[in-house]
Amino acid sequence: MAQTKKKRRRKHRGTQGGRIDTRPARGRARSRAEAKSQARSRTKKKSGPRVPTEPSWSSAVKKGAVAAVLFVGLLAFMGQAPGTSLVVGILMLGFYIPMAFLLDRFMFQRYVRKEAQKRAAKEEQRAGAHQAEG
Repeated sequence: MAQTKKKRRRKHRGTQGGRIDTRPARGRARSRAEAKSQARSRTKKKSGPRVPTEPSWSSAVKKGAVAAVLFVGLLAFMGQAPGTSLVVGILMLGFYIPMAFLLDRFMFQRYVRKEAQKRAAKEEQRAGAHQAEG
């Protein structure tokens, strides 16, 4: 019986992530170091150290509203009366808004302190290096 499928002429170059390179291989194979540096340069653009934003009441209100809505939904799902769950949701909103603001402020102040310590350590290193030279 004759074979109906044509054999593929080129190797499919798939990656572990499932992406298939459509470009043909270039003149020479990359070394492991070249491949690593190229992969790092692609990922460095997307991610970096996460910097917390300054605390604001508007972001605290948004976070509190989301938490209160989820809480009301949970109570309604568990069979509470709608009026009761709304009253509890409003109380939770009054609790969540200040708590979200205080948590944001704590995290931001902690970040600022750590950055100041890093800066001070770099300055000490720099000052120590200048004294060693002189």
